[in-house]
Amino acid sequence: MEIHEGAAVASDSVLDFSRLSLTTFNVNSISDERKRDTKQLYLNYNRLASLPSSVSLFCNLEFLDISNNGLSIICEGITRLTSLKTLIAKNNRLDEFSLPKEFGSLQLEVLNFSGNRFQEIPLQCMKLLRLQSLSFGGNRLKSIPEEIENLTSLELLYLGGNLITAIPPEVANLPYLSYLVLCDNRIQSVPPQLTRLHSLRSLSLHNNLLTYLPREILCLVHLQELSLRGNPLVVRFVKEMTYDPPSLLELAGRTVKSRNIPYYPYDLPSNLLRYLDLASKCPNPKCAGVYFDSCVRQIKFVDFCGKYRLPLMHYLCSPECTSPCSSNPQSDAESEEESSVPAYRLQRVLLG
Repeated sequence: MEIHEGAAVASDSVLDFSRLSLTTFNVNSISDERKRDTKQLYLNYNRLASLPSSVSLFCNLEFLDISNNGLSIICEGITRLTSLKTLIAKNNRLDEFSLPKEFGSLQLEVLNFSGNRFQEIPLQCMKLLRLQSLSFGGNRLKSIPEEIENLTSLELLYLGGNLITAIPPEVANLPYLSYLVLCDNRIQSVPPQLTRLHSLRSLSLHNNLLTYLPREILCLVHLQELSLRGNPLVVRFVKEMTYDPPSLLELAGRTVKSRNIPYYPYDLPSNLLRYLDLASKCPNPKCAGVYFDSCVRQIKFVDFCGKYRLPLMHYLCSPECTSPCSSNPQSDAESEEESSVPAYRLQRVLLG
């Protein structure tokens, strides 16, 4: 079939060859001027097994949709599309070996590889420094690369429907990230470092393996939606605690910090000075203690309106800081930080 047959031309800058059952993409019938003027090219819903290098002849192309084909290879020629900002390649047969070596040289702002066969995110994608939206939903990803922190312009990260088991703390180094979708994975915990995502508005974690959330989640002041359904979140206080007795070094450090014993740089070796700087204050407002390495892990629920409960992980300095379970979810171990958070905001989060 000749590609011009049935092709829709919406304007001088748009060429639409979608849904034509194309198996090849022959551009000989398109004038050079037309190629130069085209900014949007639609090749979705065809039968293309590979994207031919002739696509590079559309030198001013800004938008390319090659979704719903049988693509297993993206040609090297795509790297010559220096104006390309959006690439939609959903529902193909692409994997981590399908991309050209220089794919990371593109100036992409939107990249969608959802519904393919990726088992890992290609490192070429971690070089797309202008990327604002990245989608790898419905693949076979098992992890998120640490290099994700390189994408500092990212606003949306969609990784739902994979096999991901952990969220690397490097995700927290994305200053403009507003939408983080990690639903339908195998994630068991949320790193407390995510509190650094000051722009985050929506966090989708439904259908994972979460049993608790870090208490730092309350610091995400702009968060409007938090989806938790389909997780084995515990429905009562957890009584079992793990606690390793503190070392002599920690006991000495706790004494110095909790009693405000003065010390100066010339009093102690540099390694002890660094150690004392690592002290964490116990979140129990009734306790003036600190801890270093040894702490009690406790899950506590914050209750709102007598209906919604948010399980939060606490790290307390000793078992004495915990309170017996009672009918009041606001236990003695509640921190000032939690009690100061407006209930209406957290209620919206739980219902998100």
